Amino acid sequence: MAKTLIVITGPTAVGKTQLCLDIARHFGIPIINADSRQIYKELSIGTAKPSAEEQQTVKHYFVGTLSLQDYYSASLFESQVMNLLDMLFKTSDYALMAGGSMMYIDAVCDGIDDIPTIDNDTRATMKQRLADEGLEKLCEELQRLDPEYYEIVDRQNPKRVVHALEICTMTGRTYTSFRKREKKERPFHIVKIGLNREREELYNRINTRVDMMMQQGLLQEAETLYPLRDLNALNTVGYKEMFEYINGHWPLDEAVERIKGNTRRYARKQLTWYKKDQQIRWFHPNQKKEIIDYIITEST
Repeated sequence: MAKTLIVITGPTAVGKTQLCLDIARHFGIPIINADSRQIYKELSIGTAKPSAEEQQTVKHYFVGTLSLQDYYSASLFESQVMNLLDMLFKTSDYALMAGGSMMYIDAVCDGIDDIPTIDNDTRATMKQRLADEGLEKLCEELQRLDPEYYEIVDRQNPKRVVHALEICTMTGRTYTSFRKREKKERPFHIVKIGLNREREELYNRINTRVDMMMQQGLLQEAETLYPLRDLNALNTVGYKEMFEYINGHWPLDEAVERIKGNTRRYARKQLTWYKKDQQIRWFHPNQKKEIIDYIITEST
């Protein structure tokens, strides 16, 4: 039997957590978390991080292992997960990766371009330039240094613009020259499972979860993180709306409604991304038996 990586994904709030716990217990394996925000130890309520009890029931990797100040990327995630899989496959025929961060999942399944890691000096310099000169000026420089990438990049996303400029200035080459988009071969079989619900059902779950986050203390969590609000990791649905309330820009009820609306928008974005992947087999989260049967059939 081939070593098999089970990938379970789907839009936010669809119900991945409970199903993945059940699948992990069934196969006696840990969960490799593929959520780019749950990896930060300071973010709990706003990221719907697995509870301490859930983490005791099933071992989780990449949950609460970094500080918000730490640099991280999909490329680092790919490298670390590949090393972890080497270890896990020595004792099991199965491994399970679950989450909704599309780029992280693609990085492990398909590979990511070997783009150089940015050194600390370059990162600090570019961060300061963004603060001093603003995004528009950096976009103008990117247009000059790498016009091809400038045409396709989201020019409203400072992280993307700054990263491309970091590569250009550090290497003397265009960012485009590193973007080969070549799919890497993996030494294991991959079974991809997507979870989805009817849109109204999903949206109701999103709205209910936001209300529960507020009851659990999302505002208080955001208040403790407010001094760090300019960090990219906090440019995240849930926190950025709470920061707007704390700044006095919106009343609290409007901030909560904006979280719900932006979360629904993010779920649509996730589903649009997933539609490109023909390898995903879709199920309702309640179809646990069918999912387990499908995994076993596909891995033999």
